[in-house]
Amino acid sequence: MNDLLIPHRVNPFHRANPVAKLICMIALFMLTLFTHRLDFIFYQMTCFLLLLVFFSGHRLWKISLIMTPFLIVFLASSSTMILFGKGDTIWWAWGLIQISQESFYRGIHIGFKAVTFASEGLLFVLTTPSVTLFYALMQKAKLPPKFAYSFMASIRLLPMVWEELQIRRNALKIRGARSLRGGMKWIGGLKLYIVPLLVQGIRRAHRVAVAMETKAFDGKGRRSYYYPSEYSRNDCWVVLLLCAAVGAALLMSVLLPPFGVADVRY
Repeated sequence: MNDLLIPHRVNPFHRANPVAKLICMIALFMLTLFTHRLDFIFYQMTCFLLLLVFFSGHRLWKISLIMTPFLIVFLASSSTMILFGKGDTIWWAWGLIQISQESFYRGIHIGFKAVTFASEGLLFVLTTPSVTLFYALMQKAKLPPKFAYSFMASIRLLPMVWEELQIRRNALKIRGARSLRGGMKWIGGLKLYIVPLLVQGIRRAHRVAVAMETKAFDGKGRRSYYYPSEYSRNDCWVVLLLCAAVGAALLMSVLLPPFGVADVRY
């Protein structure tokens, strides 16, 4: 799993400061959230999908595999509005289902927004290691070290929880425990896993808390960092690239509008 997320090539997107990228992504999220022009959001989605393909640093087959759920996201986000939304120009109706021109455009608008959010978030996640993100938040955004290191420790503990689950499953098989498959048996058998994993999780969390207190992770006083986080010219490159993507989407929506809908709000 870890090898799957290692980038094939590193570009300025990976070298940029995580805090600068985070600020850019929050601004893009707000822009996407308050975009009501259908042509603009369509080209935003297209531009950020292209950025994800060419600047995530991963091979095309990996990106294609990761982007496969985007189709489900689009269908799940748009179908409800398309089938049950309000509108004056009715295309098709059957019982409670009513598809109108207005509901169709609003539905695909929501679908485009969902895919755009997913593309922007995935571009940030694939180009930003969690350790550098938390180091940048501590040094540039003044996040207290006790919170940052707690998050990093919790991320490190997730593989251990999965390993304990595997060990517990093998131990139950060796001891001849009943299969958990089938209706209420599956629900009743959860206690064979939940109680031991919960106890181990509490014990491990207690050990981590004692270790952090011993090493003075209480947020008081100045600290030194093994990974310094600095701003560089890569941050300017990322900002210019993202601004160019938004500008290109806006220009294309004016010159080549595929839908010709200025505002989808009813």
